[in-house]
Amino acid sequence: MHDDRKLIEDRLERVLRERIRPAVYGESTPFTVAVWHAPGEPVPPAEGIAASYEPCQLGDEWGPPWGTSWFRMSGQVPAAWAGQVVEARIDLGFSNYGWGPGFSAEGLIYRPDGTAIKGLHPDNQWMRVSDKAEGGEEVLFHVEAAANPRIQGPVTDLGDKATAPDKCLYQLDRAELAVFNPEVYELVHDFEVLDELMRQLPLDQPRRWEILRVVGKALDAVDLRDVPGTAAAARTVLAPALAAPATASAHRLSAIGHAHIDSAWLWPLRETVRKVARTASNTVDLMDDHPEYVFAMSQAQQLAWIKEYRPEVYERVKEKVASGQFVPVGGMWVESDTNMPGGEAMARQFVHGKRFYLDEFGLETEEVWLPDSFGYTAALPQLVKLSGSKWFLTQKISWSQSNKFPHHTFWWEGLDGSRVFTHFPPIDTYNVTFSGEQMAHAVTNFRDKGPASRSLAPFGHGDGGGGATREMLARAKRLSNLEGSARVDIEKPSVFFEKAHADYPDAPVWVGELYLELHRGTYTSQAKTKQGNRRSEHLLREAELWAATAAVRGDFAYPHAELDRLWKIVLLHQFHDILPGSSIAWVHRQAAETYASVAAELESIIDAAQRSLAGAGDHRVVFNAAPHARGGVAAGGAGTVSSGEPVVVTGSADDGWSVDNGLIRVGVDGRGLVTSVVDLAEQREALPPGEVANLLQIHPDLPNHWDAWDVDSFYRNTVTNLTEADSVEIAYAGLTKVTFEVRRSFGASSVTQSITVNAGSATVDFDTEVDWHESETFLKAAFPIDVRAETSAAETQFGHVRRATHTNTSWENAKFEICAHRFLHVAEPGWGAAVVNDSTYGHDVTRAVRADGGTTTTVRLSLLRAPRFPDPDTDQGVHRLRYGFAPGADIADAVREGYRINLPERAVTGGGPVEPLVSVDNDKVVVEAVKLADDDSGDIVVRLYEACGGRANARLTASVPLASAVETDLLERALPEGERTVEADGVAVSLRPFQIVTLRLARQS
Repeated sequence: MHDDRKLIEDRLERVLRERIRPAVYGESTPFTVAVWHAPGEPVPPAEGIAASYEPCQLGDEWGPPWGTSWFRMSGQVPAAWAGQVVEARIDLGFSNYGWGPGFSAEGLIYRPDGTAIKGLHPDNQWMRVSDKAEGGEEVLFHVEAAANPRIQGPVTDLGDKATAPDKCLYQLDRAELAVFNPEVYELVHDFEVLDELMRQLPLDQPRRWEILRVVGKALDAVDLRDVPGTAAAARTVLAPALAAPATASAHRLSAIGHAHIDSAWLWPLRETVRKVARTASNTVDLMDDHPEYVFAMSQAQQLAWIKEYRPEVYERVKEKVASGQFVPVGGMWVESDTNMPGGEAMARQFVHGKRFYLDEFGLETEEVWLPDSFGYTAALPQLVKLSGSKWFLTQKISWSQSNKFPHHTFWWEGLDGSRVFTHFPPIDTYNVTFSGEQMAHAVTNFRDKGPASRSLAPFGHGDGGGGATREMLARAKRLSNLEGSARVDIEKPSVFFEKAHADYPDAPVWVGELYLELHRGTYTSQAKTKQGNRRSEHLLREAELWAATAAVRGDFAYPHAELDRLWKIVLLHQFHDILPGSSIAWVHRQAAETYASVAAELESIIDAAQRSLAGAGDHRVVFNAAPHARGGVAAGGAGTVSSGEPVVVTGSADDGWSVDNGLIRVGVDGRGLVTSVVDLAEQREALPPGEVANLLQIHPDLPNHWDAWDVDSFYRNTVTNLTEADSVEIAYAGLTKVTFEVRRSFGASSVTQSITVNAGSATVDFDTEVDWHESETFLKAAFPIDVRAETSAAETQFGHVRRATHTNTSWENAKFEICAHRFLHVAEPGWGAAVVNDSTYGHDVTRAVRADGGTTTTVRLSLLRAPRFPDPDTDQGVHRLRYGFAPGADIADAVREGYRINLPERAVTGGGPVEPLVSVDNDKVVVEAVKLADDDSGDIVVRLYEACGGRANARLTASVPLASAVETDLLERALPEGERTVEADGVAVSLRPFQIVTLRLARQS
């Protein structure tokens, strides 16, 4: 019996490959082809179609990396083909170079009038010409072909057009009209679906042998010399096996067409604009022939690109949205990273994403769709709920290296206690093709069997691969109710979630972040991109705050349109391969240019608003955009800065220096290392005996896979401490501050550091300029602290997340590199310390027991990496990184110092102080944003949150008369029972731990 099984399986494989699949197409006739090679960047369709073409033959090369060639194809349907189905077949050279759909050449077919028809991809090389040819029809169309190179490691120069070689990658392999045989096409899928199902069934299951017997009989019915003529007979033999229904208990797969398109990755942003147009064209074309097909598209930015650049495609998309086939999902501007964007930025991802869907389609999206981001912040459930959404989907956690996540369907509880119903597709991919292996894996892998029986399967080729294919739909149709298989229902994600929730309302709860045990290097790679993001977020805060204050106080025009545009630019660059630093060099080169442009515009808005507020005069007016008072200047206001006790420095390079400002006393030795930091209020030394702080360390850094993405734990096995200095000197010594300048050299790199103790500040500031020219090397800054901390508190959006400092379990051991925003805090009861930064996200925290019995908790900032793929020059050049050490800090201090280092004071010349537009009387309640309402009503919108992890009561006061106050969602829509009582132009707020509250304040007319 075994020999018979193997014979039939091998026979089917060969007959399909050599006889049946080739017979899907019959007679063919070649196109007459001409080509125009665009000399530079892509051109609009009208320009490409109108260009001067030259004759082209099969085998002709085209496409230097990132180039575009336009092909004109013309032909005539032979008269003898009358009554038959006719298709164009075009192979741009897909098999010559590339990985397949989305990672190879791509094309878009146009009518002569410039309207798009459908995309061309490695698994989608056809275009229907006629369902029933008359014979003699003239056929003419154009193909815009993109020569996207295959980007592969370990090192490549293809990642930037400026460095890529000028050598053609592709050749035209096929351009013809051909007869399409529908019956043979259907037979292929009959055989394939049964064959793949059979191979996944256990040998002792009768269904497997039944299919084997039927397949053998069907093969006997095929005349290999006349496959088209005998295909129907073979299908008749197979029909009963395909009609056998699934059992009532069969797993249910809710299938949704999808095309996960990275907004930038191994291609630049401009190519993504074209990828989404090709995929959308493909999708709506497929929908015309398959009314059952439903497709979900996330990322409002991508739909906005189609609207802007391909309006004719967008009109077709809108038609399919209206019919219910094309389903916008996600509710975010892009599928962003969620570890590193700031709190307000994460909120705006939902604001701009959901508002686009509402404005364009009248749809309130409810699913948050993030299949591929590299871990998920514990702040997300609250933001999901406040955006008006209620479902969450991802797949990426299945990539974790160490621990298998225990659920596929569960409630996810965030920082503040908010919960969102969450699903991880057990099929473990967001590019489902309905292979037998995938179908079996979805069932066996599902970890919630018993209480739950449903999962979701996003099907289609992503990243410009064109989305779903007609072959996938053919498979799905056969799998809708097939014995031995999970049942497939093509339906909207919302339908799946409603059914899954109804089936499993008491699903288990997961509390806290969804940490991805992989891709930890993304917290550090491409430091300038991360710095551009952090700086942009804080500039946007300042621009909105001062512009709103100036607009309310005078005749300053609030720049609604400019801020809306700039926010969308920043949100785009938070995409999960841009901000994490895992894109090609071209992407990050352009990101640096974009961030510089964004900064210039925002600086201009800030300056104009502050000058309007300061008015005429010759006083030095200092503006404080931080949410806490400092130097005598109120939060969100402006005035004259006062300093604390004078700073005194004593000692010498030989014996070491001591700097005292009445709050802290700092020791610096002749090597420029910090040897002591004493919290004078507690008379406590922060550093362990004999250890030094701000110790720069380098490690070799060559992960096993995914260079820019990963940091593997073994990097810690080898370390070099940078203790030798080229020079150490006091650069400035005055009443207000003392600054040391330290210069070091190592390898091909150098570091210049300023160590500063400021009057009135309990934080030691470090300003580090690194001229970085290392390769595959990790640079860290270490702060050993004499504290026994069982957890660390790392700032995340609208709060902080606590992680164990020990490695008791594999879950804790896997978190050897963690993400923090502006601060990381460690403490024992009664005393703690914080490390704050202005642009660093990667950190690690370790514990060690000393010989004296004390415990050292070491906090390290991950400053720079130097991976070579996908950008061989990652982080090469000059970087300026600022961070600080705050001994004796509690969480409230850490929050305050984190904002301080990211929001430097600004001074302008003017007439006098500026009263804050709004104020809060409790420092535990942080004002995150002050702006004018997006609807141009002139209302003031204030977003605040509880920052310390406890309950807090506060009073928010406005400096202008208020008519009303309403609590809203993130989109500034009033919540049920959101009316708040206004008394003396103030509003009382009571917040639970880490709660976010948005208030809309209407002014008296």
